Amino acid sequence: MSARPVSGRLKLGIPKGSLQDATIQLFARAGFNIYASTRSYFPAIDDAEIDCMLIRAQEMARYVSDGVLDAGLTGQDWIAEHAASGSGTTAPVPLADLIYAKQSFGKVRWVLAVPEDSRYRRPQDLEGATIATELVRATQAYFTRLGVDVSVEFSWGATEVKPPTLADAIVEVTETGSSLRANRLRIIDTVLESNTQLIANATALQDAWKKTKLENIALLLKAAIEAQGRVGIMLNVRLADLPAVLALLPALQRPTISPLSDKDWVAVNTIIEERTVRDLIPRLKTARAEGIVEYPLNKIVL
Repeated sequence: MSARPVSGRLKLGIPKGSLQDATIQLFARAGFNIYASTRSYFPAIDDAEIDCMLIRAQEMARYVSDGVLDAGLTGQDWIAEHAASGSGTTAPVPLADLIYAKQSFGKVRWVLAVPEDSRYRRPQDLEGATIATELVRATQAYFTRLGVDVSVEFSWGATEVKPPTLADAIVEVTETGSSLRANRLRIIDTVLESNTQLIANATALQDAWKKTKLENIALLLKAAIEAQGRVGIMLNVRLADLPAVLALLPALQRPTISPLSDKDWVAVNTIIEERTVRDLIPRLKTARAEGIVEYPLNKIVL
């Protein structure tokens, strides 16, 4: 284990709220067990070189920029919101794109939505309108780019219920759009797409130990993301049947083929999408593969 820096341990921000559970699960697949309590903002982690702190994703970029935290995880949306604030602090340094969200392993969208029966069909139709959102500065920057003059108001929550009485339109985050549809809202544009990023304080990265520690964490988190939805599969096959079996197997690169003690047989090992397994295994059996084993993956390092 490398020596700790004189400046202390790594201060890492974990997003509190909707991303918290998904982030803790991602760290577990990366090999770090984080133990969060409802009574504490300082989760325990099974790495003696890291101190964790729960911080709202909306504030993470600010605290990383100011050096209160060495690094943290937050969405590109809140990084953009911090940048649009015009704060004088140094911008945080992105270390890794980690495409996961509250409900899925994908990006989320901040969308411009209006009531289903409203006259608004495109963003330009909202000239002079009132927009409610939590993402105030980034939304204002979006309309400024379009040259549309609107009033953007901060929404404390329940944003979907505000049109048409309290606002003409909203900018709200969505993964599936189901909540917007349930509230009879229609999407007319995407303001921005966002995914989680691991960001670091620029000064912290000048510390060689912290830089290496963060690079290693980024490597493991990205490897855990790569493994999501994939499994390994091993099987034995006769050499005469190998071409037919290989024709069925997709692979990250190419399947690994190893000789067995019986010179007429080989072992094949590869990685596939988990959703394809139920269709693939019967086809492999029909192609005369034997000893088929499926196994889970925690990390794939590319």
